[in-house]
Amino acid sequence: MKKNETEFVINGTCPHDCPDACGMQTRVRAGRAVGISGQAEHPLTAGWLCAKVAPYLERVYHPQRLQTPLKRIGAKGSNQWQALSWNEAIDEIAARWRTIIRQQGAESILPYSYSGTLGLVQMTVASARLWNRLGASQLERSICMAATRHAVRATLGARKSPPYHHVLDSKLLIFWGHNPVSTAPHLMPFVKRAQQRGCKLVVIDPLQSRSTRGADLHLQPLPGTDAALALGVARELIDKGLCDDAWLQQHAHGFAEFRQQAMRYDLERVAAITGVDAEQIREFAHLYGKLKPAMIRLGDAVNRNCQGGQTVRAIASLPALTGQYGIRGGGMSCSTGDYFQWNDEAINHWQDCPAPGRSINMNRIGAALCGELDGPPIQSLFVFCANPMVSAPNTSRVLQGLQREDLFTVVHDLFLTDTAKQADIVLPATSQLEQVDLHRGYGHTLLGYNHAAIAPLGESKSNWEVMQLLSRAMGFNEPWLFETADEVIDGVLTETRKDNDRLSAISLDKLRSNAWLEFADKDEVPFNDGHYATASGKVELHSKIYQELGLSPVPEWRADACDSENSSDSMLRLVSPAAHHFVNSSMANLASLQHREKAPHVLLHPTDAATRGIQDKQRVRLHNARGHCYRIARISDAIRCGVAVAINGYWAGADAPDTINWTTSDRLADVAGQSSFQSNRVCIDAIEPTSTGDSP
Repeated sequence: MKKNETEFVINGTCPHDCPDACGMQTRVRAGRAVGISGQAEHPLTAGWLCAKVAPYLERVYHPQRLQTPLKRIGAKGSNQWQALSWNEAIDEIAARWRTIIRQQGAESILPYSYSGTLGLVQMTVASARLWNRLGASQLERSICMAATRHAVRATLGARKSPPYHHVLDSKLLIFWGHNPVSTAPHLMPFVKRAQQRGCKLVVIDPLQSRSTRGADLHLQPLPGTDAALALGVARELIDKGLCDDAWLQQHAHGFAEFRQQAMRYDLERVAAITGVDAEQIREFAHLYGKLKPAMIRLGDAVNRNCQGGQTVRAIASLPALTGQYGIRGGGMSCSTGDYFQWNDEAINHWQDCPAPGRSINMNRIGAALCGELDGPPIQSLFVFCANPMVSAPNTSRVLQGLQREDLFTVVHDLFLTDTAKQADIVLPATSQLEQVDLHRGYGHTLLGYNHAAIAPLGESKSNWEVMQLLSRAMGFNEPWLFETADEVIDGVLTETRKDNDRLSAISLDKLRSNAWLEFADKDEVPFNDGHYATASGKVELHSKIYQELGLSPVPEWRADACDSENSSDSMLRLVSPAAHHFVNSSMANLASLQHREKAPHVLLHPTDAATRGIQDKQRVRLHNARGHCYRIARISDAIRCGVAVAINGYWAGADAPDTINWTTSDRLADVAGQSSFQSNRVCIDAIEPTSTGDSP
């Protein structure tokens, strides 16, 4: 903390769902935040914030920010409210819960939370302790990268991505289903420097994203065919003698079985499956086989389909074939999440709680609310750090469930989101500038402490404060339910430190005094010791874990039958990537960012548009058996024929749904309960004459 005559400068950390977890500084004058910027000394942030977070004060001081608890007085979804006190709100919630528990048991209560903040206190612990003590249903939080986590652990034993600056040693970079300009922007200065040193860049994405600009090669596979592409590259590497046989002999398990599988994927077959020209695939394979070190940067999009686990395993096999794991500048990058894990008991306090309740997959929240689950029906839903009406698949089912008259829904948020508008009680939440927390990015190995910079606005309270109020109202008295945020951080650090030397030099005092702290050597190369935390101690190209799940033990591609109810030849494959200016649905209500992201639109290839009689800037209807939404057509050859692209994260429009998840399926992927957003097909029809279409 720095001070001059008129201002305080207070260090914090960006809480949003991004691997960068940037260091922030807030300038405070007379109790009001007057400026926000990136920490200049932070190794990644380097003094600048992304387009999403730079206008963060617009979010903090937004005129529509909730200031007091609200209670619904009209029909569900009517957006009619009356203010009530915190005591009244907490008392009513506790009374309703006691009745539900008495009549049907605590499993009839479900917390629903995700990545509105990624903090240790306000997300991880707030999503655990009260609910465990209550005996509520558990939430399987698998919407984002569950299949990647499962696949990488099965193949490598752990997710240990190299730090960003290691790309400076790469001769080849591959962005596979990854658009870091929009989703990991602080990687890009390192990428630009690497390119200046001669590094080649390959982008694999159906769309010409911001990250394809300056790429040496761009492959545009059809959605859901990445596993076939990876196996085709593997076949070419094997056929042309570009594999590192000595490395495979020493460090890989199951190469013989993998080789037999790869032989099924000749370039002609793979070209027919993926829609990528065979010569392009050959060119990529030869670049990958000859330019070393080569690093694959894996995006979340490739695991959000029906074969997410097998897709990631296929891609993860390529660095093994060429001996790239354990080499600085090589390997594969997806997350640093397994450098260490927080102590589970310190987070959850299981030994002091009832046995865990049933687990409900967050991707199936609509189906669960509509009764498709084992055990008692969900009678109360408590939503925080999430907006399932926008972010969960199959929106029509989510809405149907939320509108049940016998469902008691509470939402804790900064705004009346689409989900909050369906609630019975809404509680005002703090922003990151008004709460204490600890953050670790999943793109680097830094811990960042977040100091509260200003007092809570209005009557807003943090997630952890609300959990404490509810704990007290439910008659619980365990001390670990009432620790301060700093006590939570200190306790979890202390217990985790006992089993992990990486935290031996990190304490609460040091975190409070420093803008950031490293928990791993910045020059550490993942897997350079040749050890993999798998059953064989090697990279498992043949996986017993997958075999025991009834799946192929070696990676494979199968024709995508996940969306079989929407398989007409007239339909387009729809992908819904992240916005450049929103973080999922967060920030999507800020006027300045709406203006930059422009009106909700769908990209169409000129051939697909002409076939459907659609003109540029014309309003269109996207629909399938699950539902529909409306967009403005943008005709562009940036997208390949047969594929449409519609950015996700938009809230409901003023007069019609803009949320793309009205069309997406809640079917689960092959492993880990993963979502299948990208396994989606839609019809697109023109419904209005040409529109100007640029204003939000």
